[in-house]
Amino acid sequence: MKPKRRTVLRLLAAVLLTAALTMTAATVSYRVGSTGETVKKVQQVLKNKGYYSGALDGIYGSKTEAAVRRFQRDAGITVDGVCGPQTMRYLGLGSGSAASASGASDRALLARIIAAEARGEPYNGQVAVGAVILNRVKHSSFPNTLAGVIYQKGEFTAISDGQFASTPVPQSCVRAAADAMNGWDPTGGCIYYFNPSTATSAWIWSRPQVTTIGKHVFCM
Repeated sequence: MKPKRRTVLRLLAAVLLTAALTMTAATVSYRVGSTGETVKKVQQVLKNKGYYSGALDGIYGSKTEAAVRRFQRDAGITVDGVCGPQTMRYLGLGSGSAASASGASDRALLARIIAAEARGEPYNGQVAVGAVILNRVKHSSFPNTLAGVIYQKGEFTAISDGQFASTPVPQSCVRAAADAMNGWDPTGGCIYYFNPSTATSAWIWSRPQVTTIGKHVFCM
């Protein structure tokens, strides 16, 4: 065989091997009985989001499966307790460390709730909604995780009426999530907001109002 032909065949083999490995990584699923570092990363991200309280032992047992099911149910995706490609994508576990994956996942989660709650608002109004959610994470009256705040029962209409799971996420909301996570807070520390045209709760009207951006009033 001529050297040039051998070189071409080696390159082709390398390309095919890379494609095979990529396809395997994209389609692999983790379920009860799975073990290893990836399972540990799944547990870490679920723990960061408030879904898992067990040991970070890299063993996909019943506690990990139950946490995955709770996360899938809240995220509006297929509830089967298996970390397949879709669940891994929602967890942000495509590549990198658990910490970076968790950060990417939180940005995606924040962008999705901004889209569901404020997609028609001006850009600073979208950032403001993201800032309110992040302010709640730091506030003692609310859960201390992003997922915990977003999925807190009765807090966001977009969760209960299905908009959170079905609304497309425009790029402006992705940027707004990043800006809010980087510290931009147009509300000055508010932990509530409401639309005065639709709000019927006397309690929300009683909150100290700080500013109005677009159709939302932001308050303490």
